[in-house]
Amino acid sequence: MKILETERLRLRTLDRNDAVFYLALVNTPGFIEFIGDRGIRTLDAAAQAIADGPMAMQARLGHSIYLVEDRHSGEPLGMSGLIKRDTLDHVDIGYAFLPEHCGKGYACEAGKAVVEHARRDIGLERLLAITSPGNAASISLLEKLGLRMEKTIFLTPEDRGTKLFSMALTR
Repeated sequence: MKILETERLRLRTLDRNDAVFYLALVNTPGFIEFIGDRGIRTLDAAAQAIADGPMAMQARLGHSIYLVEDRHSGEPLGMSGLIKRDTLDHVDIGYAFLPEHCGKGYACEAGKAVVEHARRDIGLERLLAITSPGNAASISLLEKLGLRMEKTIFLTPEDRGTKLFSMALTR
């Protein structure tokens, strides 16, 4: 289901048919380093992760992480969307792109659309984001989107520190 469109991108809900893309994305070095190793190594596991994650969240909350694809070719580029984590009090924006599509402005374009979607369509009053302290590209993107670093948090006992960003969405 189409959620958003921008000049170059279409954001739509993920489904089990996106397992090939999802498997590739979650096993890229950048995803593993900055987001974490999900242990997904097969197409069946990828399809199940999509069903248990984005599809279930979309059904439950009406929003989730979305597949970002080229608006004209339909090629999957990455993911961007809204996630409600048990470890955070508010919804956060998340994103990840295949390495060959980084540095082309897609994350910023998709992120701006997601922030406006959160404000206009979902009616969120506050938006969070989390990132690893060493992820300079992610920190820069969050700042471009208007989020500001609030504090360092520890999401698990093993967490060495995660930067928490936030922004008010009320006008």
